[in-house]
Amino acid sequence: MSTKKTKDILTVYSNDNCKYCKELIDKLNDKNIEHKILSTEKHTDKWIDVVNLTTMPTTPTILYKDNYFVAGRDFQNADHLINIVNNFKVSKFSTQKQTNERLKTLNYHVNIAFQRLDQLIRQIETKIDKNEHKSTD
Repeated sequence: MSTKKTKDILTVYSNDNCKYCKELIDKLNDKNIEHKILSTEKHTDKWIDVVNLTTMPTTPTILYKDNYFVAGRDFQNADHLINIVNNFKVSKFSTQKQTNERLKTLNYHVNIAFQRLDQLIRQIETKIDKNEHKSTD
């Protein structure tokens, strides 16, 4: 009999038309990673709860040790997710402290993105100004 806790089993929220879900499930099978599949079409109530929590209706979405991993946001492909799962360690910090740090990180990344956007706009404006001066000469 298995001594693995139910919450340690990886849950894949998937739908039948998702090629990334199929790729991930095939890779999990190849690597002998224990998992269960919940169809978003058949488990609508659970899926709606997941979407309400993550605010991302993206499949595949993974639940592992009470943590959600959303494709694109948290992992880029099946190998990346498997690496995350194989090296996963439950945080010793409170949810509040983790949330605070994640918000600071998000704020930092948004700030950097706006700085880069501002630089690009300035470069475009400079090129437009140069072209306007050439056309008036």
